[in-house]
Amino acid sequence: MNITIDSIDRRILRVLGQEGRIPVVELADRVGLSATPCKRRLQRLEEGGVIAGYAARIDHKSAGFGITAFVSVELERQDGDEIELVQQKVAQFDEVVAGMLMTGSQDFLLEVVVGSLEDYQDFLQGKLLKIAGVRSVRTHFALRKFIDRPRIP
Repeated sequence: MNITIDSIDRRILRVLGQEGRIPVVELADRVGLSATPCKRRLQRLEEGGVIAGYAARIDHKSAGFGITAFVSVELERQDGDEIELVQQKVAQFDEVVAGMLMTGSQDFLLEVVVGSLEDYQDFLQGKLLKIAGVRSVRTHFALRKFIDRPRIP
């Protein structure tokens, strides 16, 4: 369902992106509405699928997962069934916190978080490279995150 998002909706989404547990009354005050219209807008954004859910934002480093790797995966074939099979297998790996199907020379881009380089090696050799159809893997390790925007532009 597509809904139109106006500037007030964007303000609501920005505040919620930073403070997902904010009370509706405080949210309304921060975006310049009274509580009832703010609650109606919030409900419309939820029902329209713009707000997909609420969850705690985890700081991976503080939780003991100080290494983030971005892993490009190239498949032997770009067959629809093969892509679906790889997606299903990768979705089972706890180390993968995000996965995208890509265009260009890579088929998937995975965001992987682990506690150590040894943990990454175990993930790579014990899980990812064991998936049939994986042709190549290229890993880029993140030094630090300097932008983290849980909002829409």
